[in-house]
Amino acid sequence: MSRRTDQQRRRLLGAGALGIAVAPLGLVNAAGAQTAIEDVGKPPAIPPDASFAHLHRVRAGMLEVAYVDMGPKNGPPAILLHGWPYDIHSYAEVAPILASEGYRVIVPYLRGYGATRFLSGDTPRNGQPAALADDVIQLMDALKIEKAVIAGYDWGGRSAGIVAALWPERVKALVAVSGYLIGSQKAAQAPLAPEAELQWWYQFYFATERGRAGYAKNRHDFARLIWRLASPKWNFDDATFDRSAAAFENPDHVDIVIHNYRWRLSLVEGEAKYDELEQRLAQLPPIPVPTITLEGDANGAPHPQPESYARRFTGKYQHRLLTGGIGHNPPQEDPRAFAQAVIDAERLSRESG
Repeated sequence: MSRRTDQQRRRLLGAGALGIAVAPLGLVNAAGAQTAIEDVGKPPAIPPDASFAHLHRVRAGMLEVAYVDMGPKNGPPAILLHGWPYDIHSYAEVAPILASEGYRVIVPYLRGYGATRFLSGDTPRNGQPAALADDVIQLMDALKIEKAVIAGYDWGGRSAGIVAALWPERVKALVAVSGYLIGSQKAAQAPLAPEAELQWWYQFYFATERGRAGYAKNRHDFARLIWRLASPKWNFDDATFDRSAAAFENPDHVDIVIHNYRWRLSLVEGEAKYDELEQRLAQLPPIPVPTITLEGDANGAPHPQPESYARRFTGKYQHRLLTGGIGHNPPQEDPRAFAQAVIDAERLSRESG
């Protein structure tokens, strides 16, 4: 399937009620949203590829973060966080939609991806969850953003949830794919059923030096395999994949990825300055901000069931099932549904006062 055909398919899936089926946990059907996006006769203000051609850079904590900044500077901020092995182009269609609706949209490359760089060669290439979440706070401080809607999937969904749990005063609303992804090293020690362990095969591969060498040598093909396994019904083309795969050539990418997965298995240490944050996260803190969680009906990656995490969200809450073969990367596979969730989450925050 060509990229153009795939985009047309996604637009058709996104029309009307945005192809969303709201699970029983949900409170409001998206078809009744007050701020629904008009799909007919309202193209994005900026073509997706052109909108991501120019990157901004800012020193934020220990990083120089490269990021896309779209929409009016005085608009409500929305920070969109990508996952592994993906990049900012997961939001190449979402960002222009939100910008055309008046949002200031910030899409940063995570540490170890794209043009984001560490300021010092002596800084540990640490991929632990608390460090990635702290990067979001440091970016907000650098950009003088006091409060934002934060949305993400995969690593980005985990970071978004951590920020909402530990710094709720900085989060206007949350959109999180696969719901509550906060965990701890202790919790990760508990063995899973064999079928579940099989889904985490790459984590065990990365625990070995053979795995590190294999990922360093074959990261392009490795990422393509993950894309196919995680989103088995997504017919992405070579150009779409190659555009994102360029982000994995970051000199710190392999170190960050390997450290992230080894940290989860307690095979490596994190940094002491994050110990207090990790201790708080190990208590599985509730997330009090208005939240919409999303799940694709064809997500082939490991993910919890919605009923297992609904009680973790103590503010206004909805869960939405994205139908039509949507996998692990909803912002790229169903951009209008994802953009609508951001808009509706921000509306929930206004209703909360």
